[in-house]
Amino acid sequence: MTGATPSQTVGPFFSFGFAWLATKDLAPAGTTDSVVIHGHVFDGDGVGVPDAVLEVQQADGAGRFGRETDPGWRGFGRILTSTTGAYEFSTLKPGRVHAADGSLAAPHIDLSLFARGLLQRVITRLYFPDDQEANEADHVLSGVDPARRGTLVARPDSGRLRFDIRLQGDAETVFFNC
Repeated sequence: MTGATPSQTVGPFFSFGFAWLATKDLAPAGTTDSVVIHGHVFDGDGVGVPDAVLEVQQADGAGRFGRETDPGWRGFGRILTSTTGAYEFSTLKPGRVHAADGSLAAPHIDLSLFARGLLQRVITRLYFPDDQEANEADHVLSGVDPARRGTLVARPDSGRLRFDIRLQGDAETVFFNC
């Protein structure tokens, strides 16, 4: 039998194929109010995943997407993990957006993760720790088991925000079916 083929798994083939598309910084150059988000992607054994790709999509600071936004705002990025599974990117904190039910969603960042052993991407969200009231009212976050909500909230870490993604095992990150 030969090795895995791209039709059998999404990684490690994505890492080198996406390197030229990597965008570490979503915030426009010179932005003073950007926030740095960093963390690791861990497999079920707690080992960093060296060939993962994170796709980031978010609203701007006013809660707008796409053509509604400032021309300098992209709202999309693609970040590759290091050999230890670490990642880092800078962005602007998103504003609140209207949810499908008409309510206001808490500020959040949508993350898609591609990695070895996954047949399809997994989707999660990153919420901000300083928005406790908005987080409690968020339709999506309030629908998650209270014991697991913490896997979706970044935590302060030396002037940055830390958000680790665990694919399996203890403290597995909540993933959504979309």
